[in-house]
Amino acid sequence: MAAVTLLAVQGCAPAPDADAVTPPSHSVSLTGAESVYRSYLAASDAAAVAGNEDQALNVSSAAQWSQAKGQYTALATAGTPVPRYRYGTPVFYVPALAGYPDWFVVEVPRRTGTGGQLSAAVSTLMLFTRSKATAAWSLSGSAVLDRPLPAVALDSDGYAIDMTTTDPKLLLRPDVVGATQAAVVDEGPASPAAAVIGSGPNTTGLYAAQAALGAAAQARGLQYQWLMMGAPYPQFELRLADGGALVLYGMYLNTVTEHPNLVAGSPIPVPADVRPLLAAPTEVGNHAVYANWTYQFAAVDPPSTARNAKVQIIGAQGGPSYGHAY
Repeated sequence: MAAVTLLAVQGCAPAPDADAVTPPSHSVSLTGAESVYRSYLAASDAAAVAGNEDQALNVSSAAQWSQAKGQYTALATAGTPVPRYRYGTPVFYVPALAGYPDWFVVEVPRRTGTGGQLSAAVSTLMLFTRSKATAAWSLSGSAVLDRPLPAVALDSDGYAIDMTTTDPKLLLRPDVVGATQAAVVDEGPASPAAAVIGSGPNTTGLYAAQAALGAAAQARGLQYQWLMMGAPYPQFELRLADGGALVLYGMYLNTVTEHPNLVAGSPIPVPADVRPLLAAPTEVGNHAVYANWTYQFAAVDPPSTARNAKVQIIGAQGGPSYGHAY
């Protein structure tokens, strides 16, 4: 979403375990993280006010960049002002890191709106990253929480504790959380993956929504397929107070609606939120319509010792990021 940002197998693996290289240090201070956060809010709000896509994208990366790009394109096409966000009191989770990338997470209540009309506040996680010392900080992902964030573990100085993507002390290794979630989205509650992935709006809920679209397409004599898949975005983990992990990662949801065997037929309707993203407004889906959504997810991966536990997807943000019809 808008700079002030819009609202939504694994991404790139992070650097090797920092403990194996050198003891962590506070490469990003708590005050430094707050400065980065405040600078982002100012830049993204200015971009929203001006409707300046380039400025919005300059402070975005990864999943956030794709979502902001899609949002600004859609709003510009419709001649609609970019919604602005209003933020409450933030809580900072800054890990003590030994090397790049630098990153930290902010939990903050957020409202959105235009013309003085604001939505209800929603608790949102904002992931900020910097790939190297000479790189600029950017917002790489946001996830709106649909349940409370569990307590994050902190060290004696108040810094969060990062974890590796291969940590064996969790129910699922973090580097397979996204793929396991995707199996439930693609196959539903009957998937074997549902034994370790909790139900909810971003798992069985997404499956139900896609299955309904498939049934509607079939009733019109069309075929509909969907696939949730990994995206080349960095993934990060924070230790929770109970020994589990908060896992942050981005993914794609790809869909295609087509005439059987891709034969030419009557034009297939293009979803309204995807139409502005077509390469040319003259594209017509006589054969097929392709669409892509980019998501940022936040998951809670419980400790391996937890009884009858499942990974819970506690937050997400997604938005259309690609469309094609032919």
